[in-house]
Amino acid sequence: MKKIIWIYLIFVSQLFFAQQNNQLWKGYFSYNEIVDVESATDKVFAATQNAVFSKALLSSDLTIYNSINGLKPESITTIHHSELTNKTFVGNTNGLLLIINSDGSITTKVDIINEVPVPPNKKKINDFYEHNGRLYISTDYGISVVDVATSEFIITYFIGTSGEETQVLQTTVLGNEIYAVTRDFGIRKGNLTNPNLYDFSQWQTFDGGYWSGIVTFNNELIGMNTNARTYRYNGTVFQEILNHIQAGLKIKTNGTELIVTTSNHVYVLNQTFTQLANITSIPNFNAVFTAATVVGTKLYIGTEKDGLFSTDITNPTVFENMSPNGPVRNYIFRVKKALNYLWAVYGDYTRQYNPYPLEEYGISKYSKDDGWELIPYNDIFQAKSICDLVINPNNQTQIYATSYFSGLLKIQGGTIELFNQANTGPNGLESLVLTPPNPTYIDVRVNSPAFDKDGNLWMTNAFVERAIKVLNANGQWQSYSLDGIAPTVATGRYGPMAIDKNKTKWIPSINDGLIAFNENYNNKFIVLNSTTGNLPDNDVRCVAVDNRNQLWIGTYSGLRVVSVDRFITETELTANSIIIQEGDLAQELFYQQTILDIAVDGANRKWVSIADGGVFLVSANGQQTNYQFTKNNSPLPSNNINDIEIDGVSGEVFFATDKGMVSFLGTSTKPSDDLANVYVYPNPVRPEFLGTVKISGLTDKANVKITDIEGNLVHETTTSGGTIEWDTTAFGKYKVASGVYMIFVASEDGMDSTVKKVMIIR
Repeated sequence: MKKIIWIYLIFVSQLFFAQQNNQLWKGYFSYNEIVDVESATDKVFAATQNAVFSKALLSSDLTIYNSINGLKPESITTIHHSELTNKTFVGNTNGLLLIINSDGSITTKVDIINEVPVPPNKKKINDFYEHNGRLYISTDYGISVVDVATSEFIITYFIGTSGEETQVLQTTVLGNEIYAVTRDFGIRKGNLTNPNLYDFSQWQTFDGGYWSGIVTFNNELIGMNTNARTYRYNGTVFQEILNHIQAGLKIKTNGTELIVTTSNHVYVLNQTFTQLANITSIPNFNAVFTAATVVGTKLYIGTEKDGLFSTDITNPTVFENMSPNGPVRNYIFRVKKALNYLWAVYGDYTRQYNPYPLEEYGISKYSKDDGWELIPYNDIFQAKSICDLVINPNNQTQIYATSYFSGLLKIQGGTIELFNQANTGPNGLESLVLTPPNPTYIDVRVNSPAFDKDGNLWMTNAFVERAIKVLNANGQWQSYSLDGIAPTVATGRYGPMAIDKNKTKWIPSINDGLIAFNENYNNKFIVLNSTTGNLPDNDVRCVAVDNRNQLWIGTYSGLRVVSVDRFITETELTANSIIIQEGDLAQELFYQQTILDIAVDGANRKWVSIADGGVFLVSANGQQTNYQFTKNNSPLPSNNINDIEIDGVSGEVFFATDKGMVSFLGTSTKPSDDLANVYVYPNPVRPEFLGTVKISGLTDKANVKITDIEGNLVHETTTSGGTIEWDTTAFGKYKVASGVYMIFVASEDGMDSTVKKVMIIR
């Protein structure tokens, strides 16, 4: 698209987002992957890569900051809470500085990103240290200084021995001297009373060794060395106070205790350097530690995958998980909505369908009543890299999950089965064969699960000739060969398939275009590729059948559309691009864009995920763009959306990204069969509400008229799907006044009707 079009779309989306004030968004984040922990007088703070949460010690009140309420990090590296100003500072890998103010508002500082003259990959924030109203920010280029009260940048120090940038890992102050642990030049120091400290020559090398952290504790310098030991400086030399065996990750102090964290140890020392605690494990968890701190008598430990834990220093035997409820991790690869549960899996693969390193995260499910629950890895026969899910449409309690290493899982209640090459017979699942063969290596790569209308479960099996598999409703397995159909069948890999009303299977492949197959027409195959099918690329990433039997095809380099009914009568298929008109310009929709996923809502609109481009909502025919949501103009935590899932009942649209999952509460509901259950929300509409009124439970093509109490028409529309929105204006011109408004609904044929009311309070 032309630049002017993108600017327009972004402007419209930003305007919409501002108007909605995030009321239409929900967050489904994980709080298990802790990167830093910070103490305060009466609470503890913890950070994941994309969120910060705090817990009050006395009341246990939990406060969460994420993209839904305005905290939009790149990737969090460290945090600091200022008792002086009640602000929390959040550092990122790209130099972005976020500040959670005392009133809960978020300030975004891009000074490091925009103004510090070093390459972007050298702007990572490593640590914060507060002294005399100033915040010293250790970065990959040097030290930047911020006024804690005003949040304004003051100065930057480049402290390499020749004035070059150097990685500063941590700073501290003792007396008037500031000490900085660097990656390349040992510990450098300077005098804070020196007005010329910006001059690198005013800095000295205090110690030329290899250090990873430094704090001031009990009026002494404490240094953590790369030799897995921690030392105190006695005024003359460094003396060892702790051998922590492993490389130190974090060294912290709350003033009365010293805390050293390694991947498998958390040490707590008092002011005489007596060891108060040495935590090596957390019961029932194979925890890897990342950071720790002490508040009062409580020790708080952050872990790599299991969340934040607390225990008592004097008796560290009982551990409490402090993390908010959420999925296991933020990188969700696929999500599916059942009647009562939302299911999520984490076993991703690369563009080349490489699942390594293999994931061992289990399967998560969410309900409004119970929150997030986990089916652990050990309970699913240690099946690795679970990459997709499908829900049996005839039995919503029956879930199938595909593993891109271990086969197929069936989950129903408390019963779980694993299908693989060993128990599915000669026509079932197969392991790939190595060259040269290794009979002890078993690798069953299953993907693309989809049910047809007869209750048969279809899937693909990568790297084998008989790549199309089906578990029939009668429990029998069957295979279909792609030999002679797909030129690269020996290394064939396949994306999520779609099955249309005619039971034709549309299977994306990485090298061979789009494979269409229907066993009911004498095992008929048609292949669409860049040579014969007008595809822009032979790497097809996703497909979706819409409500008018059009197949939308997302490839690595653009979009195509074809009618599914043509498969029945034709022997070759050619897909079409969608041409949109913008002024005098005609252009192809999503030209040369990598399309990650396509989902069709109840109004036949399409949600389209673009690699590093966020998500678009386009009209049924693709001619209009309703929204474009990106990380910049919405609560999306990332512009890479792995999967889009729509709850056809509520209209909630789920976006599973590589940095967390959020949802948008839109109007993408399926039409109802009658008007018996029409409802209006919110009702009443109060002055503080900034969103739109939703009228749901509608039939398709119903006529909706809204009038004031005197019968004056203020809005009229025809439905497409099961829900409409009203912006509470009179035909878009001005906001209607306070009062009761009548909503008259009639079906397309006029045989069914209903009347509802809505109260608006200005």
